[in-house]
Amino acid sequence: MGLTKSNIFTTEQNEIANVLKALAHPARVAILQHIIKQQACICNDLVEELGLAQATISQHLKELKSIGIIKGNIEGTSVCYCIDEAVWLSVKVLLNNFLADGVSTKGCC
Repeated sequence: MGLTKSNIFTTEQNEIANVLKALAHPARVAILQHIIKQQACICNDLVEELGLAQATISQHLKELKSIGIIKGNIEGTSVCYCIDEAVWLSVKVLLNNFLADGVSTKGCC
């Protein structure tokens, strides 16, 4: 979304859109699930685990890092990633609030 148009939406609407954009690929969901399942930082096993090229994994990690949901530490020659628990919680709250409102079509559809 261009800067000239994003300013007509609320901060919350822009945040929701950014989070959903970052999560909008099955590889990114798989990366997050793998990191969560390990309950620790993961270093080099994503390529093996997901069966994607290193460059592809790196691009997906970049998207997840752009919203801060993962963070990385340099250990030797590799970067180890883990979930940023504070950001994870704020994403949960943001999406829960967004999805909390009940929907009623009153039979119109």
